[in-house]
Amino acid sequence: MITDTIATLVKSFPIPSLDRPFGLHLWPYFSRAFELVAGYPADKFEFADGKTPMSTLKETSIFVAIYYTIIFGGRELMRCREPYKLRFLSLIHNFSLTVISAILLALYIEELLPTVVRKGVFYAICHPDGGWTPRLVVLYYLTYLTKYLELLDTIFLFLKKKPLTFLHCYHHGATAVLCYTQLIGNTAVSWVPITLNLLVHVTMYWYYFQSARGIRIWWKEWVTRLQIIQFVLDIGFVYFASYTYFTAKYLPWMPRAGSCAGEEFAALAGIFVISSYLVLFVLFYFSTYKKDGKPPTTRKTLRRMSRAEALGSQGKVKATGVSVSNDAMRSRKV
Repeated sequence: MITDTIATLVKSFPIPSLDRPFGLHLWPYFSRAFELVAGYPADKFEFADGKTPMSTLKETSIFVAIYYTIIFGGRELMRCREPYKLRFLSLIHNFSLTVISAILLALYIEELLPTVVRKGVFYAICHPDGGWTPRLVVLYYLTYLTKYLELLDTIFLFLKKKPLTFLHCYHHGATAVLCYTQLIGNTAVSWVPITLNLLVHVTMYWYYFQSARGIRIWWKEWVTRLQIIQFVLDIGFVYFASYTYFTAKYLPWMPRAGSCAGEEFAALAGIFVISSYLVLFVLFYFSTYKKDGKPPTTRKTLRRMSRAEALGSQGKVKATGVSVSNDAMRSRKV
């Protein structure tokens, strides 16, 4: 009797396993939370072109166009105004994105780990039943929506009168479009860049949160290093999946491991955008940290990475100021 009771308690105890990497099964809790917002369980979700919010190219394009209009128009409007502090809003924004990224990452791990271990990496990145399950589609869609929430980063920058670098503005708009193309392109390899990106975002937004609190973090350079490592890994997986897809369809005589799920436009978009990210972030890293082997001053960082300037009261051009410990880091995010 006692032995049976102990065995029952052990089975009910949240011990991590392959199917429950975190001990508890997270999906039921997530599905209930999803139902409170959407009105139906997460397992009932279907991404329908033209019906699901932000599911068309027109909607995505309009939103991105509005984003660029607001940030560049807002920067001009702020030229003759005092910068806003926005400390409290920054704390909420950064902490929220840290938590959201961590929750999504945990759900991806719970869904993908059993598949990767039992059926292999190739199955997980190329087979529809491996990397494009109904539950993963829910997570892909929610990840896509977070890219619009992250656009607030740039809003805060121009309201604080911080520089808007090309890297920052480009990658925000491009990432939203990239996530959309992969979502409608049924790209099974999507989970690789997404999970790596979420891992980086947990680290990055936690850094931003602590920095907004006034806490100095010694490992801020590692945020950019992690992003570069992320893009190198992304390119390896995306190029491999794209090669497999194109050779299976157009060059069947070429050596390959099999075929890969997805659409051509999604593969090409992934190759172009992620490759451009790697180049830009490597250039940013060396211009920021490796010039003359010394950490850059605020003035040097601004001269190298931004041409944003403000006219002084005497008509002289002065470089816009920025705090390296916090908002300069926003120029390097994805």
